[in-house]
Amino acid sequence: MARKYFGTDGVRGRVGVYPMTPDFVLKLGWAAGKVLTTNGHPLVLIGKDPRVSGYMLESALQAGLEAAGVHVRLLGPMPTPAIAYLTRAFRASAGIVISASHNPYYDNGVKFFSSDGMKLPDAVEEAIECYLEQELVTVSSEELGRAVRIDDAAGRYIEFCKRALPGDMSLKGLRLVVDCANGATYHVAPDVFSELGADVIPTANEPNGLNINDQCGATSIGHLQDMVQKYRADVGIALDGDGDRLILVDSRGEMVNGDEALGIIAHDRRQEELLRAGVVGTLMSNLGLEKAILRMGLPFYRAKVGDRYVMELMLEHNCYLGGESSGHVIVRDHIPTGDGIVAALQVLKAMLNAARPLHEVKQVMSKYPQTLVNVPVAQRIDPDRSEPIRLAVADAEQRLGERGRVLLRASGTEPLIRVMVEGEDASETTALAEELASVVRQAA
Repeated sequence: MARKYFGTDGVRGRVGVYPMTPDFVLKLGWAAGKVLTTNGHPLVLIGKDPRVSGYMLESALQAGLEAAGVHVRLLGPMPTPAIAYLTRAFRASAGIVISASHNPYYDNGVKFFSSDGMKLPDAVEEAIECYLEQELVTVSSEELGRAVRIDDAAGRYIEFCKRALPGDMSLKGLRLVVDCANGATYHVAPDVFSELGADVIPTANEPNGLNINDQCGATSIGHLQDMVQKYRADVGIALDGDGDRLILVDSRGEMVNGDEALGIIAHDRRQEELLRAGVVGTLMSNLGLEKAILRMGLPFYRAKVGDRYVMELMLEHNCYLGGESSGHVIVRDHIPTGDGIVAALQVLKAMLNAARPLHEVKQVMSKYPQTLVNVPVAQRIDPDRSEPIRLAVADAEQRLGERGRVLLRASGTEPLIRVMVEGEDASETTALAEELASVVRQAA
């Protein structure tokens, strides 16, 4: 069944534009509640990032769930991975996050976690969509759900994150700049690192509902790079608006992305039995990461782009480490979803174990130059079904040989063909990417 509302990460859109409207979110809460009401009064947690529309949508979602007979626990502003963790801790039927992640303040979204802290299976999302097409019928008054606000949610999550660092290890002596993206981690991330002993300089930790992800956080690290240099920090930590992405900055002001973070963590833990099953990246993961993981003697798998697909492949191969270059890093023995704080602690642990700074430990992999060209097309086409495109790709792959790779894929959200070429030589990858983009334009 083709899903009408759910994308790869829940329902998302511009606030006030259908479906991100109060009436739809109320109906969404009711529909989710109907799917979950299989045994008695289920319990659902609701958390949100601090964007201004979250309070309006929270009220609508709460009303819909209660109308379906679901009890609600309100967590307030909390990171997405915190909802995943607390859903399991409270033995809840589901967790719901009101967030548009790294998007600007005028967007928002609703995403769900199952009772095990993982993204909902497609079949459950499809069942929710079926109820969205039905008339909303409220349960009787005695069966209505009730809501309670949880006051210690932040403290619970802080203690959980701290356990990602071994009990005999301290961050004392490290100076960290922590960029909270004016988002959901503003009141937890600085405390996690400072309570573990680090000298913490927080930034973008004063959300006003409108400044989330605004020239800050994991998608805009220029300010963090400047602060790392200004304060002579050892590491800069950039989280996104809902706290599930991580981008790092080393003491030289250079960016360390999700691929490099994966490489660092894998190298530090390569002797552990849990890592023997391998590491999962995506189709967009840098070839340098793949080669580094293989040199460690570990298998490397590529999932479709999207953290839910990374997790699916991790489960299929029983892997405990996976992620995306964008900064979603899943350390599954700690939490089964991307968690920027937990991932940062794993990188810091690797630095401490190696007794080396970040710019040295990141050398476990060498990033290949990568060129990405987005080619607009009048209508969506399948590159694999176009003879001229297939011939051009085959020619490019032959010219690169073992020195690189080519990837063409249709965007899942826009009428674009994404042309990616990576290899050892930057000028060669750029030239090949432009050649392929030209063929795609002619074929489209």
